Parts: sequence; C-alpha cells; structure tokens
Amino acid sequence: MFNRLTAGLLASTMLAGTAFAETTITAVMHSGLRVLDPIITTAHITRNHAYMIYDVLVAQDSQFQPQPQMADWTTSDDGLTWTFTLREGLVFHDGAPVTAADAVASLKRWAQRDAGGQVIMDRTESLEATDDRTITWTLTEPFVPMLDVLSKQSAIPPFIMPARVAETPADEAITEYIGSGPFRFLEAEFQPGLKVVYEKFDDYVPRDEPADWMAGGKVVNVDRVEWVNMPDVQTAVNALSSGEIDYIEAMQVDLIPLLEGDPNVVVEKREPTGMQTMVRMNFLHPPFDNQQVRQAALKAITQEPVLAAMVGNPEYYQICGAVLGCGTPLESTGGSETLTEGGGQDAARALLEEAGYDGTPVVIMAPTDLVALVTQPVVVSQALREVGFNVDMQPMDWQTLVTRRASQAAPADGGWNIFITNWMVPEISNPISNPMLNGRGNDAWFGWPTDETIEALKEEFIDAADPEAQAEVAARIQDHALDNVLLVPLGQYTLPQARRTTITDMIDSPVPVFWGINKTE
Repeated sequence: MFNRLTAGLLASTMLAGTAFAETTITAVMHSGLRVLDPIITTAHITRNHAYMIYDVLVAQDSQFQPQPQMADWTTSDDGLTWTFTLREGLVFHDGAPVTAADAVASLKRWAQRDAGGQVIMDRTESLEATDDRTITWTLTEPFVPMLDVLSKQSAIPPFIMPARVAETPADEAITEYIGSGPFRFLEAEFQPGLKVVYEKFDDYVPRDEPADWMAGGKVVNVDRVEWVNMPDVQTAVNALSSGEIDYIEAMQVDLIPLLEGDPNVVVEKREPTGMQTMVRMNFLHPPFDNQQVRQAALKAITQEPVLAAMVGNPEYYQICGAVLGCGTPLESTGGSETLTEGGGQDAARALLEEAGYDGTPVVIMAPTDLVALVTQPVVVSQALREVGFNVDMQPMDWQTLVTRRASQAAPADGGWNIFITNWMVPEISNPISNPMLNGRGNDAWFGWPTDETIEALKEEFIDAADPEAQAEVAARIQDHALDNVLLVPLGQYTLPQARRTTITDMIDSPVPVFWGINKTE
C-alpha cells in the first residue's frame, strides 16, 4: 500500500499530476469472524465472508428467481438429468482454472451438510464431471425445486472451492481459503475475531448482467475491504461520525438519534425481507429430549416482550408465528397462538408437572457481543423461570457460541440446551432448505432432532403438483414443527444499517455485499 509520503513523491514525477491511491472500505459487521469454512457453519458472518471470496453456480435475484452465475444449465424432458456448463474465464485466486471436477467435489461436500442438499442426494443417481466445463447431475426421480435449492443465498449456499479443498471431510474445517470470487482473502492480515482484509481479485470476470441480489455482475470498484470488529455499537457510531469507518451493518435502534443530525451519515433499512429470531433446543439431552418439556417451553414464551427488548421500536419488528416467515407464499401460523397472543403460562406449568420435570438445569448460551442476539436470552430465561424451569444462562461471545453449539456433549460437560439465533426470511421460507426443519438426527442442524414425520412431509412438499398443494403441505409442516417444537419462532425484525455518504451504489440485498459499491473522498 502507498503511504502519504510515497504517494506525494510519485505524484510529483507523474505528467498527469495525479497518483494512484488505494480505495478502502472499512466496515463494522454484525460480528467478528473466526470460523472461515462456510460449509461447517451457518453463521451469517461466515456466509458473508464466503460471498467475498467464493462464487456459486446459480444465484437468486430479487424476484427469488434462480439465475446463472458460474454456470448455465439445461434439463432433460423427464426432469432427471441436469447439465451445468461453466462459463469461460473462471479462475481461482491461485491462478488455476475452475473446472467441473472442482464444482462436483464442492457440491458433494456441501450436500452432506445442507438440509436441501441432503434431500437432493436422496434422489441422486450420479453427480460427475463429464469434461472440464460440464457437470452432469442425474436423478432417480424429478426434483422440481432443484434450482431453488442450488441458488439459495443463505444458510449454506453451495460455494465452489478447488477440489483439493472440497475433499476435506464435511465435518472438518478447511485450512486453505482459495476461491474464485471477486475478492481475495488476505490470510496474512487476518486477526480472528478482530479484523479481516480482502483485496480486489483482478482476474475475476463478472457477468454482463446488472447486479441483482446475488445474481448478475459482481463488479468491484474498490481496492480493499476491511472488516473491523467493534462489539460496542456506541464506539462504532462514534467511529462512523468521525470518518474512521465507512459502514455499520447492524445498528441498535435506540442509537439512531445520535446519527440523525449528521449530514455525512445515512441510516437506512437495506435488508428488504427481514429476519426471524428463534429458539433452538437440543434434542439429545434432558430436559428437551422430552416433547412435553419442549412444548412447555414454547407455551411459556410470548413474542412481544422479546421483540420489545430486542428492538424497542415497533416500526422495526413484527409479531409473527409462521415457521416459514410472514409475508411469504407459504405463510401459515397454526399452533402459534400463545407465542403471538400470550396466555400460555398455566399450560406450560401443567405440562412440566405432567412430564415429571425434575429441575434439570437448562443451559442457555447467551452471546454478549452481537446486537441482534444480546437481549433475547435474557427475556427467554425469565419466561422459562416463571413457569418452573431451572435456568443456567451462560454469557459468551458469539464466535464461542458458534463453536460450542456444534458440541453434542452433555450440558454439564460443555454442551448446551438452548441457544437463540436469527435467520433471514428468504432462507427459512422454503421447507426443503430450512435448516430448522431437518429431522435427520446427527445429520440435522445443531440440536439434532430425529423426526421422520417432518422428513415425510418434506417429501410430500417436493411431490406436490401445484402451489395450492404445496401450501396445504406447508400448513401441516407448520403444525408439526410447533407440535414437536423443532423451533420456537420469536418474531420478525429488521435492524437498520448506517453508512457515510461517501459510500454509494450499495446493492439492496439480504446479504451485505461489497461489489457494485463506490467510495468517493
């Protein structure tokens, strides 16, 4: 990087009288980054990192429609053979060309961890590279939502890595971070949990179409992007006002007035679909290995106090009992009455008594450094205590939680009973790819429910003949998910973002991306 003195000396020798100066965007994201493998975790900060350095075969646009990104596709008349052809000019950051073999290895590793990928593999006869640019995916029976699953922008998108990296077992973290995306990860400058640095990948060839959510051309207009972690949002607000940073991904609503009179700062809602916040329980250990105890916990909780403590301003939250999200085509709210209206505490106490709950401690992991997750554990803990649960709320930073939630150890031995997380509404709106609706035991998402009924319902959804039939199955999925308490939906919300006015042309997207952005001085 040029320093001021070097730039000044160079400028004096150039006929044009101007010197090259790197353009850097400095951003405070919602969390520090520690986990770098986007296949072994669904943490949004890791997903955001992955979009910087990796690419995907198919991407979703703002109309929720799959579009070509790394590859175009054709489908056989019987719907059993999908052929993906890599576009020309794809190259990894180490200079090697991207091949179909890389894509196949990446897809196979992804499919072991992703709920939708697991379902596709149930219907897969073969997945192979038939030449350097051609991927042939042969199914045993049609899978209509194939492109919807492959193009999904969150939970676990099928990011493409070199085959040597993708051959890492799916339950082990990768140790090499080479992608073919628009930015390179500068590992030498990485400070886990504190700072991440990316630089423009000059050999990236964007698509010709305009950028639209994750689809279209990823045109990079800056030289570097630096993510710096500031767990205290007040500190980040002060840094934004002073020009030390350029962007805050997640603002506390009660701090917005501090920026309202600053002509150099814009506060705005950029996440167009909102987020759902929810409780996840551990099905492996007492007390939540008992369905009645899980039901008692659900009935003990009311959304309004959770959302009020979390967001404060009703303009930024919505009471919503739909497992698949409110405002989505498959919205259904069956079984959520006590969540949305309250009044379930007496039923919760009765269920605990009937289940013979013996006071087993409930270990709730409570992140201390994430704006969007600090208050929910406190409110939920109090609600559970009021109906008779013995709650042990354990504070920790978010990256510690992300690591610990993967442990199947007993809560007393470093495991857990409950954590609270947030999902973008688009990533939960389809039951096939919704991670919370995976009932495959040890192959399911953290919490590991074994639920043959939910798996059978998803098969019905895949085979549904039309949208009306899908909606009918989705309503039954809603009822069963809350009856078995695969999750406890706590409502929907949107946290505003803040940027300096020198940052322009940001893409409206559920995932914060740094292509398309311009920065003026």
